[in-house]
Amino acid sequence: MPRVRFVPGFSAAKLDRMNPPESLSLWAHPPFVRFWLARLTGVLSNQMLLLAVAWQMYDLTSSAWDLGLVGLFQFVPALVMTLPAGHLADRLHRGRIFASCMLAQALVAALLVASTQTDWTSRGLILGLSVVLGMARAFQMPAQQALTPVLVPQALLQRAISVSSIGMQIAIVGGPALGGLLYGAGANTVYGACLALSLASVAFTLTVHYHHVPAQRAATLASVFAGVAFVWRRQVLLGAMSLDLFAVLLGGATALLPIYARDILHTGPQGLGLLRAAPAIGALLMTLVLVRFPLQRNAGYKLLGAVAVFGLATLVFGLSDHFVLSLAALAVTGAADSISVVTRLTLMQLDTPDEMRGRVSAVNSIFIGASNQLGEFESGATAALLGPVGSVILGGVGTVMIAAAWLRLFPQLAKRDRLS
Repeated sequence: MPRVRFVPGFSAAKLDRMNPPESLSLWAHPPFVRFWLARLTGVLSNQMLLLAVAWQMYDLTSSAWDLGLVGLFQFVPALVMTLPAGHLADRLHRGRIFASCMLAQALVAALLVASTQTDWTSRGLILGLSVVLGMARAFQMPAQQALTPVLVPQALLQRAISVSSIGMQIAIVGGPALGGLLYGAGANTVYGACLALSLASVAFTLTVHYHHVPAQRAATLASVFAGVAFVWRRQVLLGAMSLDLFAVLLGGATALLPIYARDILHTGPQGLGLLRAAPAIGALLMTLVLVRFPLQRNAGYKLLGAVAVFGLATLVFGLSDHFVLSLAALAVTGAADSISVVTRLTLMQLDTPDEMRGRVSAVNSIFIGASNQLGEFESGATAALLGPVGSVILGGVGTVMIAAAWLRLFPQLAKRDRLS
């Protein structure tokens, strides 16, 4: 691996004095731009890879249970390894950790190319490689979240997080669509593209230089769990992370979209694809707005308001039997969630010292993973009891109630004014 050159750190004030016009532009900071490209190509590859793996597993076994196992085999190792991964992100070079994760993803794609070419792809192989992808994700998430704040001045942090979210949404929307298109030419076409994109992500990451100051404390059980203790003691961070956890846990309707598409909205697979893309499109559009007009004042109230809007839009989707209205409601949920994500990540990075960012990012990753996975389970379980419409309505109402409750339970979060 090429030697990474360390460069002196900088402050926003110093940079502003040196070059006022360029200091306000993210594109004046090449390390950030290169890492943005690394994340874009890496997530695009990951989204294509996950689609192709799921599709190939279903081709092999025709089992919905096995499809569920693919997700479970990725989630469990990610859950177990995330806190240790956060500790490593504070001790080791974060760029190298991210590059190693992308290299692991490239190796998975290469193995799938070889196995598909020689017809020895099996259920066991796919599940085993799913474990590898889950472990890579556990180390990738804390490293990438903790790296962005050291690549830009603090004055540009909110904008940097917004621009990073744009790249993520582009990949989330485009990855499955491109993967599905390429799969028509065969699984190896997708896996080959994933291999090339993952290696491109590695190459971009290895050109990212920053001043790395490793955490000085020895590796102990207490230091590994220090991120949990740090978040627990800070009401703003605990409130923001738990708000997202419960909002997604209650308000996420993604798992029920196939039921809505076929039985309620009476549309086919193409309609289902549009329903799945609608939240990401709404999030992308809102993120573009936030890049141009960053949140200036009343950040806490706007965060809680965005979660309430998320719940109300979920409620509208649950009651709707018109396809266009349902698309619009899902797009609003994505836009509201985008405000929540950008605000939460900015608060997390601003209120966390750099030597703790990896471990705190790991805690945030656990909250995100738990909300997504448990949210799908909650939607399915309540749908079995109340029907799909009852499940979504209950989730929407519950999300609005959570936003109202957090207004009283976490007053410091509600009263947070500026994201600076």
